[in-house]
Amino acid sequence: MSERSLRPRDVDAAPVAWREAGSGPLVLFLGGLGTTRTGFDPQLAALSSDYRCVAWDMPGYGASPLPPQGLSFPQLADALAMLIGTLGEARAHLAGLSMGGQIALHAALRHPGLVRSLALLDSSPAFGLDGTEPEAWKRLRLDPLDAGETPASMAERVLRSIMAPGAGERAVAAAVGSMSRIPAEGLRAAVECLPTHDVRARLGEIAAPTLVLVGEHDEETPLSYAEALASGIRGARLQIIPGAGHISNLEAPEAVNAALREHLATAQEQT
Repeated sequence: MSERSLRPRDVDAAPVAWREAGSGPLVLFLGGLGTTRTGFDPQLAALSSDYRCVAWDMPGYGASPLPPQGLSFPQLADALAMLIGTLGEARAHLAGLSMGGQIALHAALRHPGLVRSLALLDSSPAFGLDGTEPEAWKRLRLDPLDAGETPASMAERVLRSIMAPGAGERAVAAAVGSMSRIPAEGLRAAVECLPTHDVRARLGEIAAPTLVLVGEHDEETPLSYAEALASGIRGARLQIIPGAGHISNLEAPEAVNAALREHLATAQEQT
C-alpha cells in the first residue's frame, strides 16, 4: 500500500462528510457528543495499513449539514447506512465512542445486514442509568449555548472534566480541536437527541461480534454501563482501558488500537 493511501483525506460531501485513510474492509468510526471526524486520527494512523478507516462528521457536526428536522437515533442510523452505500461498501465494522456507540447500537438493530461488528467505546445501552433526569442534563449543556458560548469556547473546560485527571496535553488538545469543529446548532440538536436513547430491551437481538471498551476512570459512562452492554449482547467481550477516562481512544490510543486490532481480526474470521 502506498504512503499516499495511508494519509488521511477529507471528503466534504453532503449529507455526510468524512475523513478516511487506507484500504481493505471498512471500519467506520462514530464520534461522541463532543467529537468530529478529527477525533479518531490515532485510530486511522494505526489501522489504515489493513483497513479502510472512515471517521464521519455526524449530521450537524463539522462539515455535515444539520438536517432540517433535527436529529433522532433512527435518522442517524439511516444516515450511517446511507454513508456505507456512498462509500461503495456492503457492510462495515462500526466503532463508536459514547454517543457514537449508541448510534452504532441503533444501526445494528435497524440495519443489521450492514453491520459486520461493533466496538462500543465508553458508551451505554440507555440514557440515565444512574438516575440522571433528562431535562436537568440538557440544561447543563444548553444553558451555556443560550448564554452565547460555543462548542469551541466550552471545549477545554468540558473535556478536561470527563477525561482522566492524568490525561496528556496532546490528548486534551486533540479532543479540544475536534469539539471546536462543532457548530452550536449541531451540538444543540445532539443534546436534544441523546436522552432518547434506550435499547436495553433489544440488546439480545444484536448478533454482530461485539467488543465493549471502557476507560478505567470513565465517570460519564462507567464500568457498570459497560457491563450492562456486555451482559446484554450475546458473546460480547468487555475490556477495561487502564488509565483512561471518557475519551479513551485519545487518552490511551495504543491500548485502544491494540484492542480494536484484535477485535477486528477475530470479527473478520467470524463474518
